[in-house]
This record gives sequence, structure tokens and C-alpha cells, in this order.
Amino acid sequence: MKRLAILFGLFIFGIIVLANMGMLNILGFINRIPYGDKAGHFILYGILTLLIDLSLLRSVQDSSPKLVVFRAALILALLIGLEEYSQQFFPKRTADWVDLLFSYIGVGFFSLVALRLKNGGAALVRPRK
Repeated sequence: MKRLAILFGLFIFGIIVLANMGMLNILGFINRIPYGDKAGHFILYGILTLLIDLSLLRSVQDSSPKLVVFRAALILALLIGLEEYSQQFFPKRTADWVDLLFSYIGVGFFSLVALRLKNGGAALVRPRK
């Protein structure tokens, strides 16, 4: 799970770099979908949150699951906010508070999903014996 979280984080980092360079034309069809960009923020950052949370919940057994997920969400929110803020320094990007809001909603929603999987869906998180 940890490797998957790292790979997905690198995937999102690649998208950010390509967007900063103005080379994200391949995903232009998403902008033609109503609210496609917002859904992308919600889904991509949400999946990253879920993968990170599940990895942390597996590796940190002694801490409260809620505290682990909360701390991870705060760190992700800070990084996502910094990335959205940095867009104003790139001519091909525009910082958008609504994008940031959808990113944060994705982090919050998928944090709750991770806690739910940890508490009630143990079979979905751990391999069967």
C-alpha cells in the first residue's frame, strides 16, 4: 500500500509539473466536462489521501486512528494549499479557490472513508488468511 501511495503521489506531482509547463493539453477534454476540473481535484487528492491514510494506519498501530488520519489530512491540506497558491507564479496556471475547496473536500471525505475501512471494513484493508 505504501508503494502505491508513493507512486500515486508521483503521478500527481507529474500532473502538476506538466500543468505548470503548460503541457497538459492531453487532458483538455476534462475541461469540457461541466465541473470536470473540480471533480478531478476531489478524486485525485481524495485517492491520494486514502492511500496515504491506509498506509499510515497499517504501519502506526499504537496511535489513535483518528489522530493519524487527522494529522495526515492537515499535512496534505497544507501541501495542497501551497501548490494552489504557487499557481499564481506560473503564466499558464490560475489559482482558484474553488479548486482548493474541492481538493479539501476530497481530503476530508476520503479521510472518513479510510477511518470507516479501518473500523468497519477490516476485510477490505487486510488480506484474508
